[in-house]
Amino acid sequence: MGLLATHLESTIDAARFPADRPQTLDRGRPLWVRYDLEAVGRRLTKMGLSSRPTDMWRYRELLPLGETTPLVTLGETMTPLVRCLRLGAQYGLAHLWIKDEARLPTGSFKSRGLAVAMTKARELGIRRVAIATAGNAGGAAAAYAARAGLELYVFMPADTPPVNQFECRLAGARAFLVEGSIRDCASVVSQGSDALGWFDLSTLKEPYRLEGKKTMGFELAEQLAWQLPDVILYPTGGGTGLIGMWKAFAEMVELGWVAGESLPRMVAVQSSGCAPIVRAFAAGARHAEPFEGAATIASGIRVPSAIGDFLILDAIRQSNGKAVEVDEAQIGRWMRLAAQTEGLALCPEAATCVGALESLTADGWLGLDERVVIFNTAAAQKYAHAFESRLPTIDPDNRIDWDRVASGDGS
Repeated sequence: MGLLATHLESTIDAARFPADRPQTLDRGRPLWVRYDLEAVGRRLTKMGLSSRPTDMWRYRELLPLGETTPLVTLGETMTPLVRCLRLGAQYGLAHLWIKDEARLPTGSFKSRGLAVAMTKARELGIRRVAIATAGNAGGAAAAYAARAGLELYVFMPADTPPVNQFECRLAGARAFLVEGSIRDCASVVSQGSDALGWFDLSTLKEPYRLEGKKTMGFELAEQLAWQLPDVILYPTGGGTGLIGMWKAFAEMVELGWVAGESLPRMVAVQSSGCAPIVRAFAAGARHAEPFEGAATIASGIRVPSAIGDFLILDAIRQSNGKAVEVDEAQIGRWMRLAAQTEGLALCPEAATCVGALESLTADGWLGLDERVVIFNTAAAQKYAHAFESRLPTIDPDNRIDWDRVASGDGS
């Protein structure tokens, strides 16, 4: 497999840039990786995938890597697509699935993007990298940088979940807390690019993390026998997952793997604590205004200003989708509902999508016979600090009140 990525392309005006050297932004906006899809089609067919290992790298011809480039991998298997009959029944839905990205090596979908980004960085001779993160991307970056032997600097808001801080320290990253939001962290990374000469791996600041994220779209198509769902609900912060899947669908259409008239409606879901994309969508705007005072327990979607805002909005509008805001105060309830009906521990970000099911079925936008997929983007256990989890106690030396035990209330 040779390098089938032909060039990088500006998302502003399609200006071309070489694919064989480090690139970041064009006039402050992201770059696409473009491929010779005719050559890809000669080398890879959807039927040919069935004989390949069930990992993320089965789509290597559609990743921006050279033929002999060693992979930076921790064993990224395909993630399960779980049918959710009982949760679906809560909203009258007959066909609901959750794709569980928590099964990836670092407990979140960030494994996909960082595995590809670190592989490409090492291929390009980059030795020092930095990232601004609201949480899970930092832990994933630390793990994959350690695996790649790269020097990593991580900058995260001071209220980033403790587990993410621990992950960075454990893997040897030089990690720092920053007073402020992820925007302030991004500013620190930008300032340090000249001072310390690192390469910025922050969301959409380089084109390669997106390519790892798009493999979610390829997997979903394969798992549904190349019949994509009617609707995808995706928790949206920086938006690389949603943008990446929409790019994957476009590539599959050109390859003839899926029908162009049957692409899913993409729904970006945000919390009322941070909903810049929802506001921009409602206003018909091309870009989102920064969301002031952003605050949500779903740290992965606490992104007041996304550099790829217009790409998120493009995907929503091109797919006849929607941007939905849900009540921050209800996130814990939706997490419990998913766990108690299906045994799936959704992260707070994914739980917002359960809330979106509630509103979209209630107003009739979502048909009850439509096929719907939610993405669980991370492991719920990473957020245990944010929820009361103390259990009732039993004193075996005193008389046990079995009626209270039966009700779950202890002695």
